[in-house]
Amino acid sequence: MATFILIHGAFHGGWCWERIVPLLAAKGHEVIAPDLPGMGRDTTPFADDTLTQWAEFTAGLVRRAQGPVILAGHSQGGAVVAQAAELVPEQIAHLAFVAALVMENGGTLLRGRDLETLEEGSHGMLILSADKRQMRVDPDKAKAAFCSRMTPGDAQAAAERMTPQPISLMKTPLRLTPERFGTVPRAYLEAADDLALSLAYQREMQRNWPCDPVITLDSDHSPFYSAPEALAEALLSLLQPRLSLA
Repeated sequence: MATFILIHGAFHGGWCWERIVPLLAAKGHEVIAPDLPGMGRDTTPFADDTLTQWAEFTAGLVRRAQGPVILAGHSQGGAVVAQAAELVPEQIAHLAFVAALVMENGGTLLRGRDLETLEEGSHGMLILSADKRQMRVDPDKAKAAFCSRMTPGDAQAAAERMTPQPISLMKTPLRLTPERFGTVPRAYLEAADDLALSLAYQREMQRNWPCDPVITLDSDHSPFYSAPEALAEALLSLLQPRLSLA
């Protein structure tokens, strides 16, 4: 038995993995799909350094897990799982970046932009709070960017569950070293029809920290809804040859 820890991306919660959890559990594996602190239904206050808060939370889940650990991060969650892997590299059998950001050492999620430029460049999708401490997403524009291959009902339900997130996360540089993060096996699960992170950009980011295997999913930015069986199969394949999937 392995443990799959599934970390959601921006504005989401653990709910986004609801169709993946039973597919992995049906193979006899433990599956953990948490709300990161302050996200989803979690009411923990955001820390001033949210990236560290979320990475330490994720590393704690890895430390308590049984068996080989597959740690997966979607979209912005790629930064979270990477920073967590720097903390507990020896306890992770494989990292899986799912249509995710793969950041270089010292990089931030703002990627050289300021908050106003980020807001303007999103064409109204990202909306900053008055105090510039949080941002939220416009539901209709989020559906277009994140949910283009989902059914209208699934897209609406997902948009309604999205919550604000802290700005501090985007300003904090990742601290990744070849001696720790660099030793963890890494896979990239590409989303071929992604309107939030283009396939070309996903492949550009993979050059920061090369991944093997690279698996291309026929999905939008939300493969946990638009291609759940293919995503679950790709995650399970990362156990080979360590465990039998029978």
